[in-house]
Amino acid sequence: MIFSCAMMAGVAALACDLTSDMHPYMVVFFRLATAQLCMLPWLLKNGIGVLKKERMALYVARAAFTLCGMLTWFYAVSIIPITDVVAISFVTPIFATVGAALILRETVRIRRWSATIVGFLGAMIILRRGVIEMTLAHWAVLVAAGCAAVTLLIVKSLSRTEDPTKVVFYVGLYLLPISGVLAWTVWETPPSHLWLGIAMIGPVATLAHVTLVKAMSLADASAILPFDFARLPFAALLGWLAFGEVSDAWTWIGAGVIFGSSLYIGRREARMGRRLRLMEQPGVQ
Repeated sequence: MIFSCAMMAGVAALACDLTSDMHPYMVVFFRLATAQLCMLPWLLKNGIGVLKKERMALYVARAAFTLCGMLTWFYAVSIIPITDVVAISFVTPIFATVGAALILRETVRIRRWSATIVGFLGAMIILRRGVIEMTLAHWAVLVAAGCAAVTLLIVKSLSRTEDPTKVVFYVGLYLLPISGVLAWTVWETPPSHLWLGIAMIGPVATLAHVTLVKAMSLADASAILPFDFARLPFAALLGWLAFGEVSDAWTWIGAGVIFGSSLYIGRREARMGRRLRLMEQPGVQ
C-alpha cells in the first residue's frame, strides 16, 4: 500500500505537468491508453479466457465512479498545487472506512477509527489557513474523493474473488472508448516535450492500482486505508522537486502526524496477524 501511495503521488506529479499544456480530457485518455498497453503482455500470457467474469455489475459500477473521479481529480490538479489536492483528498479514507463498516460489514474497532481520524487531522494541519477559499477546483477534489471511496469499497469486494490484474484491466477496457470520445472533443496534438510524461503516466498508474488491489486482497479495507495518508509526503516531495512547490514546516508537522498514525496501525496489524497465525497452529490454544 505504501508503494501504491508513492506511485499515486507520481501520477499526480505527471498529471500536473501534462495539464499545464493539455486539456484534462486528453490526459485522462493518454493515462488509460498507455495503461492498457502495459496490460497487454499479461493478457497475451494468460489468454482471453482469463477475462471471464461473473460480477459484471460491480465492474461497471467501478468504471463509472472511476471515470467521474479521474475527470474531477485531473481538473483539480491542473488548477491547484499537488499538496493541496492530496491533502483535501484525505477525506477518502474517512468515507471508505465508514463504508467498510456499513456496507462490507467489516469490524472496525476504535484503534482503526482513531488511526484514520488522526491521519485526517494531520492533513488538516497542512491546510491550516483558517478557512481555505473553496474554489471549483477544491470542490472537484471532494467529488473525486467521494468517487474514490466508493471505488475502494468495490475493489475490496472484487478482490475477494478476482485477480488484481484483471480488476485493473477491466476498468481501462470500459473507460478507454469513453475517454477517447471526450478527448476527441478537445483534441490538439501534444507538443513534443510532453510525450515522455504521456508514456510514463500509464505504467506508473498501473503499478499504483495493481498494488492497491493486491493490498486490499491481503487485509481489511479499514486496516489498509490509514496508509493512504502516506501519499502526502510523497506528493510534497515531488511537488518540490518537479515544480518548486516549497512545503513549509506545517506541511511536515502534518506529514509526521500522518506517518505516526500509519506506523501505529501497521505495527498493530502485524502483531495481530502474528497472534492469529500462532493460534491457527496445531496444539496452540
